[in-house]
Order: sequence, then structure tokens, then C-alpha cells
Amino acid sequence: MLFNSYEFILFFLPITFFVYFFLNQRRLIVAGKVWLVLASLFFYSWWNPIYLPLILISMAINYVVGTRLSLSVEGMAHGQTMLGMNWLLSRKTMLVFGLAFNVGLLAYFKYLDFFIANFNGVFGADVPLQNVVLPLAISFFTFQQIAYLVDSYRKETQEYNVVNYMLFITFFPQLIAGPIVHHKEMMPQFASRWNLIKRYKNISLGAFIFSMGLFKKVVIADTFARWANSGFDSTVPLGFVEAWVTSLSYTFQLYFDFSGYTDMAIGAALLFNIKLPINFNSPYKAKSIQDFWRRWHITLSRFLRDYVYIPLGGNRGGRCRTYLNLFATFLVGGLWHGASWMFVIWGALHGAALVLHRLWNELGCRMHPLLGWFVTFMFINVTWVFFRAESLSDATKVLGGMVGGLSYVGLLNFKFVLPVYNFLLANIQLIFIFVAIFSVLALRNSSEYFQRGGVSFRRMVFSGLMFAFVFLLYFHESTSESQFLYFNF
Repeated sequence: MLFNSYEFILFFLPITFFVYFFLNQRRLIVAGKVWLVLASLFFYSWWNPIYLPLILISMAINYVVGTRLSLSVEGMAHGQTMLGMNWLLSRKTMLVFGLAFNVGLLAYFKYLDFFIANFNGVFGADVPLQNVVLPLAISFFTFQQIAYLVDSYRKETQEYNVVNYMLFITFFPQLIAGPIVHHKEMMPQFASRWNLIKRYKNISLGAFIFSMGLFKKVVIADTFARWANSGFDSTVPLGFVEAWVTSLSYTFQLYFDFSGYTDMAIGAALLFNIKLPINFNSPYKAKSIQDFWRRWHITLSRFLRDYVYIPLGGNRGGRCRTYLNLFATFLVGGLWHGASWMFVIWGALHGAALVLHRLWNELGCRMHPLLGWFVTFMFINVTWVFFRAESLSDATKVLGGMVGGLSYVGLLNFKFVLPVYNFLLANIQLIFIFVAIFSVLALRNSSEYFQRGGVSFRRMVFSGLMFAFVFLLYFHESTSESQFLYFNF
């Protein structure tokens, strides 16, 4: 069931909403939470019920391990008694077991065939591929539970009711593609008495942000998707203009698709008085690669920092060690997105860019903000080519076309498309790209409305118009529901 589907918007979301608050109104608080868990599991299993046992088993094991990690023993603080030492060892063992289980789950379902294919390639073996089907959302709910185990080990979690834990993992707005949330930022919200009743301010703001996300996905992202797919799927070399249209189309498709999903998740959660963390903050306004990662997929950046970069040593081991930790963190971040060398290359490029940026700052170098933005945006656009490409040859096809126009012949051919007015008139793609650049640089993003905590009547009317426009598109025979890009990760 997709956020941009009739089933979700007209049936699942309103039914879940009204039953949840009806139960709360009758003071059946536990029943309301159970209903929300069951509705979320139904939402998850809509794609394929075969995924359901996996997430249930994963939750059960992580809940048991997390509960064990949270327990305390008298005398443990001094770590001097045999009981205290044994318990400390037991906690570390449980943490290692829990982490190994989650990483092993990812390794089997997401990377097994990737490892086998590379093993065969390196050693000339003929180990058959297992053709393991990637379960929906496994990367997101696994990372979320890894964070839960580590936080439990650090004594940073306080709520261990099984229904609450299941709600924390399965809450449907963030279940499939995030944002990646922490136990400590979610459970107080579910426990708050103020959140058990309908709050119309949150309903209006949630509907507005949801409609923004729906418009981003259906009208903008899906339009760019056609041009990006056409270029990347092309079997012939791309010309200069075609290659740039292809790369920029994917750059904007990915942003509007994923930020649109996040807006819809944040908006849907607000209907239930739950505030999910902001995941995007105008990333294409970034003036450096470090600034970009403070704005793009913020909750993933937070996870990589807290549970990969800092445990590796962070910036505590000297300059060279810091650079190595940064690079290794983004290799992990690249591989997290998928079992492909293209993601590894993408992660390596970003890791290297962050190392160079840190070195640049340490040397006291500075860059004009406008030049910084241009360099950053061009770097992001180029590296997204590797992120999208199925193979290195696909990537080089697009990148080759992007630089091909620098040759004399390419420049000569480019003159034939002038004058600019006629060229733009004949190429609706470029008009869309220019409008997209203007919108991401000049217009407010949804997080600004979210942080302000309210919308005006005029914007609510605008929200209704966006809904109406999207539904009119659905009635067109060529328009159909499309899956969000990050469902593949």
C-alpha cells in the first residue's frame, strides 16, 4: 500500500485514524495502541504477507535482547564483585549477539548474492546464486533496532512494554523508509496524555504537509522519473544535452521522491499527534559537502555519526585516523543503500569529498558561497549518476555524454540549438529543470512549516487544491501509482 494510493488515502488512513481516537476517547488506551500496531502490520504486509513473520521475529529477538541489556544489578556500578563482573560480561555478550543478529539478517537478505557473485568473479568459482528476495524496509527497521540495542546498553531507554516496543518499530508512517527514529524520542510521545485526543492544529498541519509530499511525488518526481529512466535505460550514447537532462532529472527525481515520502510520513504521523524528526532541510542549498549531509537524509546521517563514526573513534585519534573514520563511515553508508559496487563507489566519493573538505578547512582555505554552492551541487549531481546506474558502463554512458559537449564538435553541434528561446520551447525537460532549481533554492521547504507548528487558512485552501490536482491526474488513463525510490533500499 503506497502513501500515494487510493487505498491509503481514502480508506486505510481515515479508518486507522478514527478507530484509534475512538478507542482513546473510551479510555481504552492499550487497545488503541494495539489497534495502531495491528494496522501498521497490515500496512506492512499489504505488499506481501510473506514479509510479516520476518519483522515479527526480528522484533521479538531485539525486544528480548534490549530488555536484558536494560536490567541493572546491585553492585554493578562498582564492577568489583564477581556478580557485577559476570553481569557486565553478560551484557556485552548480549549486545554483540544482538548486533550480530541484525547485521547477519541484513547480510543474508540484502548482500548474500552480492558476496557470492563477487566470490565467483575473484576466485573463478561457480557457486550458484540464492536469489534471495529483499524484504521490504529491512534496512530501516534493522538500523532502528540496532540503535535501540546500543541505547539500551548505554542505559538511555526507559520503556520496555512489549506493545510500546512494537508500536515504536511498526508505526506505519515511518516503517517503510524512515525517518530513522530513536526509542527515546518516540515513546514519550506515545505515552503523553495530551497526544491521546484529536488536536485539530496538528490535523490541519499534518494534512498540509502530507499534501505537499503527495504533490512532490505525483506531479514533480514522477515527471522527472520518465526523463531520467529514458536516459539511463537508453542503449545508444547520449548527447551533451541529453546526458545533462538525464542526470539533472534524476537529481531532482530522487530529492522530490524521497522528501515527498518524508513529508507524507511526517504529515500522517502528525494526525496522530506524533512528531517525526525532520529528514530534509533544503539540501540543494548546501554550500559544502558537509553542509549537504547536515541537510540530506538527516536521520541516516545521525545514525552513521552516532553508531559508526563515533564508535570507530570519531576525531579522537588524530588527523589521519579521523580521515580514515570519515571515509569508512561513508563506505558503510553507501553499502547500506544496496548490494552494488555503484553504491560503494558513491559512498567512497562522498567519503573522499568529506575528507578533502575537512582538510581544506584545516588549511584555512575559503571559497565564495556562490562558488561553494555551484561546486557542491555539481558534485552531488555527478555522484547521483553512480547511485542510479545499474553498472559502471551505465554510469560512464551518462558521464561521457555530460563531458562530451566540451569537445570542439560537441560545442559546434550545441550552437545549432540556438536561439535559446526556441530551444527551451522545444525542450520541456529544461523548463522543468529550471523551475525545480528555482523551487529548491527560493521556496520554503516543508520543515519550515513543521517547525512553525501551524498553517494559515489560505495555505489550507492551497493544500486542498493540491489534493484535487493530484486526484485529477489519477483519473487520467496514463497516470498510475508509482513506488517510492527508497522502498528499494
